[in-house]
Amino acid sequence: MAENKDGAKKSGKGWIGALALVTLIAVGTGGGLGVYLLGTVEKSVDLKQREEAGKAVKVLNYTGDLSLRSVGSVVANLAEPTDSWVRIESSVVFNTGALPNPDVTLAEIRADALAYLRTLSMAQIEGANGLQHLREDLNERVATRTKGAVRELIVESLVVQ
Repeated sequence: MAENKDGAKKSGKGWIGALALVTLIAVGTGGGLGVYLLGTVEKSVDLKQREEAGKAVKVLNYTGDLSLRSVGSVVANLAEPTDSWVRIESSVVFNTGALPNPDVTLAEIRADALAYLRTLSMAQIEGANGLQHLREDLNERVATRTKGAVRELIVESLVVQ
C-alpha cells in the first residue's frame, strides 16, 4: 500500500507541474499577443493621422500682398451715461498699394470711429453681441470711407470706464 500512496503523490506532483507549465505558456502567449496587437494598433493610428493631415486643406483668411496698419487709440465719451468713457484700439487690413495715402486714410478712420463712439450707449456695447455689432458697424463705416479698399478693421482692445 505504500507504493500506492507514493504513486498517488507522484501523480499529484506531476499534475501540479503540468498545470504550472501550461500556465506559463498561456501567460507568455498572452503577453506576446498583447505586445504584437499594441504595435499594430499604434501603426494603424499613426498611418490614419498622416492620411488625415494630408487631406486637410488649410484655409487662410488673408493671403497675398496685404498690409496691417494700426489705427491707434480712440478715446471718447459715450452718449449715455455721459460720465462713461470708451477707449478702442484697432488696426486695418488692406491690399498693399490700395490706399494712395494710408496715413491720411487712417486719420479719417480714427475720426469716423470717434464720431460713431460718441453716439453709443453703454447698453449697445455690453456683452459679446454688443462687441460683434460694434465691430460690424465700424467695418461698414471703414468700407464706406475707403470705398472697399480696406478689407477689415480688427478691434484689438476695448476698454469702458
